[in-house]
Amino acid sequence: MKLKPFSHWSLRLQMALVFSALAVAATAALSYVWISMLTPRIEQAAADGLQAVAHNAARTLSEGLFERSREMELLANAEPMWVNGLEDDGVRQILALSQSATPSSRWIGVADLRGVVRSATGNLLVGQSVKERPWYAKGLKGVYVGDVHAAKLLAALLPPAQDGAPERFVDFAAPIKVDGVVVGVLAAHGTWDWTRRVIESLMPPRARELGLSVFIFDRAGNVIYAPDGQTDRFAAEGQKLPVLDPARAISVGNGIHVAVVPWKDGQDYLTSVVRLPARTPASDLGWHVVASMPVSVAFIDERAATQRAIWVGLAVAVLATGLAWLAAARLSAHLSAITAAAGEVRAGRPGAQIPLLHSSADVHQLSTALHGMTERLMHVQEETEQRVRDRTRELEKATQELANQARTDPMTGLLNRRGFEPPWQHGLALARRSGRPLSVVMVDIDHFKRVNDTFGHETGDVVIKHLAQLMTSRLRGTDWVARLGGEEFVAMLPDTDVDQAERIARELVQAMAAQELPAVGRVTISAGVAGLAPDVDDGAMLLRRADAALYQAKHGGRNQACAWSAGA
Repeated sequence: MKLKPFSHWSLRLQMALVFSALAVAATAALSYVWISMLTPRIEQAAADGLQAVAHNAARTLSEGLFERSREMELLANAEPMWVNGLEDDGVRQILALSQSATPSSRWIGVADLRGVVRSATGNLLVGQSVKERPWYAKGLKGVYVGDVHAAKLLAALLPPAQDGAPERFVDFAAPIKVDGVVVGVLAAHGTWDWTRRVIESLMPPRARELGLSVFIFDRAGNVIYAPDGQTDRFAAEGQKLPVLDPARAISVGNGIHVAVVPWKDGQDYLTSVVRLPARTPASDLGWHVVASMPVSVAFIDERAATQRAIWVGLAVAVLATGLAWLAAARLSAHLSAITAAAGEVRAGRPGAQIPLLHSSADVHQLSTALHGMTERLMHVQEETEQRVRDRTRELEKATQELANQARTDPMTGLLNRRGFEPPWQHGLALARRSGRPLSVVMVDIDHFKRVNDTFGHETGDVVIKHLAQLMTSRLRGTDWVARLGGEEFVAMLPDTDVDQAERIARELVQAMAAQELPAVGRVTISAGVAGLAPDVDDGAMLLRRADAALYQAKHGGRNQACAWSAGA
């Protein structure tokens, strides 16, 4: 009788070979399941982090465009500074103060209805016609924010940029109205270097090491900002706004925002594309912020996890093969149970594991080894998942810290303009609902530019911090104090009428004037006070009144506090 293949082998050898094959298959299946479960989480964590960077940059840039255009609008609507004409000395002083408060403004000027510049910072372009400039025509009609462009008239008048690159501007303009009639256009040229500073301030500490880069593309899909001054290089290579392929995308929230995209340099990058949210139609420039990271870096944890799974699987397979030879004599009775358990583990059923069998020492040893193998793989999976959770928490913490930094003035620790807005609106709504008084005090350091020019910016910073501490210590815990920018501060005083607020403002003025500061000596401040009244339409109107009162205090000789009145 002809023997079947392998029939001359002992049962122990046959069972050992069979079980070894099953052990290797089970190990491979477990490794595959583990990698399959872990890979999407690692990719999602990388996508979430990249999306957070792009989203924060887009939101911060959008807020910057809106706030600067809003500042232009508020300044253009401050009628008291325009009533004496566009060439008044007071206009030049306000323009200079505005530029010192916003260093990114390379030029601020005023043009009349004929398109001739009447007043400007540094007297640049005074007497020249700007009638053909887009910002002038658009600024006559309303608030205008212009897309980034190379310097034209000012190219030869301004000092070169720090990096030696050609100067580029973003234009802001608004119509100047007196008694409801347009009399001119207020405009500012913001330096494009502001964008670089914003993006660099939002980058994580290890951004360069990770190859994390942030770009900006305009409405037409052309690159207008690249890191390290490489904008021209990327433009020359023909790099356009990346298009996210749904087949290679990773969803973040609602919609597709992150995907693996091939760039012009031939490499694949994990790429996030976020459109700048438009606060107003004027500030909607159609820009897109793009954050990218090489795939080799973005998914490095995925490769490490795969390698660990392979090595653990190989080690377990070798161990299982050795134990199979020892347990093969009595293995057949328990093979079905172990195979069934391995199938449950492979299917990823919660709580599934290889059972511990005690019918013999060999079976017990084998089942214990497989049981330990399962626990080891699950333990490695749990450790990796914990690392993913830790990284996610770190990203969330970093995002929260960035949000806090966006609401707080770093020099004084006070709220900045953005952080002041929520309590300001809440306080207004509460005062209107309850009928209780509410006042606002605008404070400005007198001759602050002179302090900076004479004693240096470090001394100027000391004066600003001193005023912030003085206001914080003098005002109540229920009052809100913020630094709006430069040397300008604001305080909201709930449950305080105009007379009480004016008294508090005078005390602040007197307290500041009475103190000797190191190096600079005595520094004075001026304050403007306004209170909530039935004819106040909104918070912006109340702030304008306080600002007008501040202007009155400045015009009246400084070192004093004035309250707004309709006849003033």
